[in-house]
Amino acid sequence: MKKFFLFTSMLLSVLMVKADEGMWLLSLLNKNITTMQGMGLTLTVEDIYSINNASMKDAVVIFGGGCTGEIISNKGLLLTNHHCGYGAIQGISTPENNILANGFWAKTNAEEIPCSGLSVSFFVRMEDMSAMMLEKLTDDMTEQQRRDTITKRSRELEKQYGENGKYVVRVANMFNGNAYYMFIYQTYRDVRLVGVPPECMGKFGGETDNWTWPRHTVDFSLFRVYTDKDGNPATYSENNIPLVPKWYFPVSTAGIKEGDFAMIIGFPGSTDRFLTSYGVKSAIEEKNPTIVKVRDTKLVSWRAFRKADPVVDLQYASKYAGISNYWKYYIGQTQQLINNKVFEKKKSIENDFQYWVAKNNKKEYANVLTDIENAYNEIIKLEKFNVLYQQAIFGGPEIFSLAGQMEGIYELLKKLEKESLNDQEKKQLETRLTAIQSRLENLFKNYNLNVDKATTAKLFELFYNETTPEQRPQVFNDAVKKSKNNFTKLTEELYKNTIFKDKSLIEKFLQNPSAQILDKDIPFTWYVKFYELYQTKREPITLVNEQLNRANRLFIRGLLEMNPEKLYAPNANSQIRLTYGKVGGYPIKDGLTANFFTTLDGVMAKEDPTNREFIVPEKLKTLNQNKDYGQYAENGKLHACFLTDNDITGGNSGSPVINGKGELIGCAFDGNWEAMSGDIFFEPILQRCINVDIRYILFVVEKFGDAKHLIEEMKLVN
Repeated sequence: MKKFFLFTSMLLSVLMVKADEGMWLLSLLNKNITTMQGMGLTLTVEDIYSINNASMKDAVVIFGGGCTGEIISNKGLLLTNHHCGYGAIQGISTPENNILANGFWAKTNAEEIPCSGLSVSFFVRMEDMSAMMLEKLTDDMTEQQRRDTITKRSRELEKQYGENGKYVVRVANMFNGNAYYMFIYQTYRDVRLVGVPPECMGKFGGETDNWTWPRHTVDFSLFRVYTDKDGNPATYSENNIPLVPKWYFPVSTAGIKEGDFAMIIGFPGSTDRFLTSYGVKSAIEEKNPTIVKVRDTKLVSWRAFRKADPVVDLQYASKYAGISNYWKYYIGQTQQLINNKVFEKKKSIENDFQYWVAKNNKKEYANVLTDIENAYNEIIKLEKFNVLYQQAIFGGPEIFSLAGQMEGIYELLKKLEKESLNDQEKKQLETRLTAIQSRLENLFKNYNLNVDKATTAKLFELFYNETTPEQRPQVFNDAVKKSKNNFTKLTEELYKNTIFKDKSLIEKFLQNPSAQILDKDIPFTWYVKFYELYQTKREPITLVNEQLNRANRLFIRGLLEMNPEKLYAPNANSQIRLTYGKVGGYPIKDGLTANFFTTLDGVMAKEDPTNREFIVPEKLKTLNQNKDYGQYAENGKLHACFLTDNDITGGNSGSPVINGKGELIGCAFDGNWEAMSGDIFFEPILQRCINVDIRYILFVVEKFGDAKHLIEEMKLVN
């Protein structure tokens, strides 16, 4: 183990030499800064990442639960995507004041709107903890023993570096457990909406244009971070003041040209670049098509209700957008895994690996690919079953989501019927009851009983048709038989007598909780039966997954050892990364090359007043007709979006796109359709990042939003 740890440390130290595939760790930038400077960067490593001095990393934040944002003024003004702020904006919208639909621009700090539950986290620093985490781990340990050891040491680090809750500490594994890094963050919980264009602009193109190029959406929103009077993180208070940041991005109005250097800093969520051909096969044949089928069922049901009722339209806007985004993603990924021959590319890597193992008598890796193949032969048998339960049952009927929250208190309530709880159990019960109560307001604000019943009926029908009798709880099979396969009737019976269909009934239960009430509640008992069967059916796969985890770790270790000169980046894992490349288009097909930018003229060309995805506000049309672009036009045209070849994925949404001088030139928001297999296999020729041109954003703020005071707050450079 010691020998391998030394090998891994050396590998990580030289990863950063070449701009190509890669979401790179900031602490290793000194190894590739020369390459970046050769491409057009004029900054030093210290300008980008410094522990002791203010640097670029101090202006990039985790926005909400899964996006990136950047600070763009010395008063804590924050830029991110419209779709990243979508949930918060929907949450403060009402039918009477529909900010999501109409847009919003605060004229003063006092008009900025607090967003309950929204937070941002600033990255403080990172540190290589591989020595501590891997010490004494051996290959003959079980996977559970490894996990227990890693968990214990992670908690020790979290306690040691967290400073009693001042910082959030995350220990992340790299290369499937072959290395570990610690990331430290500080979280701010007073975040307020400053400005946002109407949804028809911020989401222009909707599902139709999503994941495609050319794009014309001005996908941005503006927030502000607040602190207490001493500059410390604080919950909302009228006495809080705007954040004075350590660093913020100057904003370039100079424009861009093809071949310009561009880098992106953000928090990419998840990639699986070391997935084997067996995993690719499973994704194509079972996992992805099943996810698409379930999500399509939901979307069709919700779409009908949203179209018929503006109140429901607002209630389900954010939930719909979240499901729709990855519904189309999985369609595209499956298609491009096939088109880009990813299975064959993975097979080629595996054949090379097997040859190297045999040639060099690497006995420790001799059975790795066989073990992976055997594991997937078992996993694929239950892949569809697993997805159906996760997507159509546990993540399907909203009433089940509500019922599932009670599972954590049920056993405590059962015990309470027979005997007293100890102090720890009492505290546990109280904490969980409080947590459920605190979530009710938001849950029911965006809940409609009729929508849930209709959607549940469709999901139950899909689930029944896609599973075998033994894969379904008997209580469900009996109910289907009794209803004569009338899933609408079945669902009506299910919802007839339950506390979970009404907020007041749940609140009444929480005031005097009882296991007896839950025992009589059919949705709760059904949820328990579904969960018990799911666990039983999945039990044989648990051991298989253990074998797969071990084999994957050894496979990656072997690849690193086999190719010591090759530059591998660790998979994205929601921790801060930097990617660099250049501005440029790409070949679409048959010699057709996509231009690297679009203009506002394209918005007008796509306009369709009968389609909510392509509505153009009158004010925007007037500004365009008058060519009233202010200082933001280039050769008489207003650029809308542009392409770079940066390596990004989900979580990078809202990330700053930065030129060689460290100035903001855009805001990243999407990837392109032709390379949607990129999370599994990077496609250097095809893979592109789609960005909003910062000049389009500035134009909308100043000319459309009449919010020039926000422009004056920024540091514009030309």
